[in-house]
Amino acid sequence: MPAKLTDNLFAPDIKQVPIRNGYGDGLMVLGKENPNVIVLCCDLTESTRSQEFARAYPDRFVEVGVAEQNLAGLGAGMAHEGKIPFITSYATFSPGRNWDQIRVSICYSGNNVKIVGSHAGISVGPDGATHQAMEDIAMTRVLPRMSVLVPCDALEARKATVASAKFNGPVYIRLAREKTPQFTTEETPFEIGRAFIFRQGKDCTIAAAGPQVYYALQAADQLSKEGIECEVINLVSVKPIDEPTLVTSVKKTGCVVSAEEHQITGGVGGAVAEVLSRNFPVPQEFVGMPDHFGESGEPNELIAKWGMDSKAIIAAVKKVIQRKR
Repeated sequence: MPAKLTDNLFAPDIKQVPIRNGYGDGLMVLGKENPNVIVLCCDLTESTRSQEFARAYPDRFVEVGVAEQNLAGLGAGMAHEGKIPFITSYATFSPGRNWDQIRVSICYSGNNVKIVGSHAGISVGPDGATHQAMEDIAMTRVLPRMSVLVPCDALEARKATVASAKFNGPVYIRLAREKTPQFTTEETPFEIGRAFIFRQGKDCTIAAAGPQVYYALQAADQLSKEGIECEVINLVSVKPIDEPTLVTSVKKTGCVVSAEEHQITGGVGGAVAEVLSRNFPVPQEFVGMPDHFGESGEPNELIAKWGMDSKAIIAAVKKVIQRKR
């Protein structure tokens, strides 16, 4: 049966917290639990929230420097010797610059490395197009043996970090830089390979990942006032993807909108389309980056300009419902 989330599993008081903070919190949990956990970073210790682990466990932290290919190679070697390395940098650099090493030394070789891509998406803001990783989900989910997780808030990022250390195989965790709503709770379910229904509906399914999950819930609330009831799915596990939950929802609603802070091509929407084309083809609209590089600007302005906010999701829902009819 599809997993369902009840209203009391949402936080009553929503705080604004960077999703990357959850990674740092998860590392501290793992530092106490598992002496085999090692953290490696490319001269971005504070930005990636690895600094607390580095201070607490200096003998298990490696500062690689600005050398992302070496980062992946060192991680692969440590995993080969039985360690559980977390390698982290900005997503535009890892997996961006070291995709070959991730492909061959980690995935092809079957090494148990956790790749953490921070500052992903256009909401990096003023850093501009070169630092806005909009292709990383596509780059990682195509790799055999790789699992891909896109947490919706900081608390889910902590859960994903801790769970990935207990999961045997390469895992990519995608993290955002900016503060976003932390709206889940300790009781909100999380599991690699599962999707979770955050809101029940009958007219349209919204399958979202990352910060767009909250935008999807905002859109669903607004649409409900207009008599349109959307089912919102948190697709945190992009790979392996939870086909039964997705297909069951779409069989009920008859259409789907995918929402992500990533290129439309090859990302979350592509994963959804692949599942439905095999199981239950329905009209689908894609909310994401429309085959374009980013630009410098304030995060919220960029999200709105390029059509990845709640208004864009509302428009996509209305369009896909018309196509369904």
